[in-house]
Amino acid sequence: MNRPTINQGILTWIVAFIGVLTCPSSSSAHLVTTGMGPVYDGIGHLLLTPEDLVPVLAIALYAGLRGTGAGRRTMFLLPFAWFIGGLAGSAVNAAISFPVSAVSFLILGGLVATDFFLPGAAVTILAVALGLVHGFLNGAALKDGAGTLGLVGIMTMLFVLVSLTSALVASIGKPWARVAVRVAGSWIAAVGLLIFGWAVR
Repeated sequence: MNRPTINQGILTWIVAFIGVLTCPSSSSAHLVTTGMGPVYDGIGHLLLTPEDLVPVLAIALYAGLRGTGAGRRTMFLLPFAWFIGGLAGSAVNAAISFPVSAVSFLILGGLVATDFFLPGAAVTILAVALGLVHGFLNGAALKDGAGTLGLVGIMTMLFVLVSLTSALVASIGKPWARVAVRVAGSWIAAVGLLIFGWAVR
């Protein structure tokens, strides 16, 4: 009994078709392009970059644990510091090889996990430092793409994320819910430890 065979010409066309489908028309290493303009590109950049999004959520969780005052200050000062850092990053040519995101994950995740008490001024300084450092890195990444308008999009999204997250945590009244927030912080710290290990390796 003869086995059915595929015509050589058909096989060639199938391989060529699969090859065309797997060839991208363009690629971007770091920038997110939504097609809706630079402001939305900035929003998409923040939401699709875990190295920035997770520390933002972590500082919002911690500010919420510290109360409404810390949450309000973080809500306004983090986006502003991020924008200033972004402007500085877009003005210079600098490449940072230090695992900044790993340190952010470890410090902020550790603070949330332990519910370590810091005075309101220290929480504010922490939020400003986070904004300046990560904003600088974003500015360097976006200067050839979304630019300043991209930073405006990031700043807007930061305000929304921090205000909603910190307000939710600050309104928690039940002890088990506060423990759940601390567990989330422990996961963030654990991921930071893994990232730091990979960077050192």
